Amino acid sequence: MMLGVVSALGPASWTIRTGLGWQTEHLVGFFVITTLACLAWPRRPFVVGCALMVAGALLEGLQALTPDRHPNLVAALCSAGGAMAAALVAELIVRAQRRRAKKGPTSTLKSDSIQNSNAAG
Repeated sequence: MMLGVVSALGPASWTIRTGLGWQTEHLVGFFVITTLACLAWPRRPFVVGCALMVAGALLEGLQALTPDRHPNLVAALCSAGGAMAAALVAELIVRAQRRRAKKGPTSTLKSDSIQNSNAAG
């Protein structure tokens, strides 16, 4: 996470580039960071996503204070999109796990028929 902050606020020559385009880099970078944060705090993925959206916007705004960088609204929106996409995926996974936990263990037809034949014989 610190690498991202240093890369975002340091000199432009310190910025890590992949060749995919800065929009894609912002989206993928915040998707990965949000996914890792949601793994650490899985109970509230949207809170994590919103916090990282704010952090991305703050980092973009702070670039106005650096001599060779400038803030970009599109970059902030790409970052926010990556954070929200990861939070949405995490929320869907958490809801599916909760639903599965409420249902309890489910058995398959094959295992049911084996148990029934063992009980009968």
